[in-house]
Amino acid sequence: MKTPLHLRFRGFEPSESLTRIVVEQVRQLEAFAGELMACRVSIEQLEKHQHQGRPYGVAIDITLPGHELTVNRHQHEDVYVAMRDAFEAIRRKLATVIEKQRGQIKVRSQPSLGARSNPQSS
Repeated sequence: MKTPLHLRFRGFEPSESLTRIVVEQVRQLEAFAGELMACRVSIEQLEKHQHQGRPYGVAIDITLPGHELTVNRHQHEDVYVAMRDAFEAIRRKLATVIEKQRGQIKVRSQPSLGARSNPQSS
């Protein structure tokens, strides 16, 4: 893995299995995008919710040349589900950026202000 990874656990003890999953997910993002400059992942056990127990929150921040993509707090009671959802969301954002860079998505141009037509002039 070439991308510098900053992994932070908050509110619970670090886990080797979670670390391995995060590293594998970042490797997949590298294979998909190829130009990641940095990746920060925060896995946090949030405060106890009145009806749902203690959910986990996952935040991911990826830096690319000219872009910074962020996914904040995908939450679930199961930390693995929260991680899966967060990495799927960042992958979708990354795909959109890559498609725009390759010209596969048309970017809407703003109409110029002088190009308005006046319907009452006829």
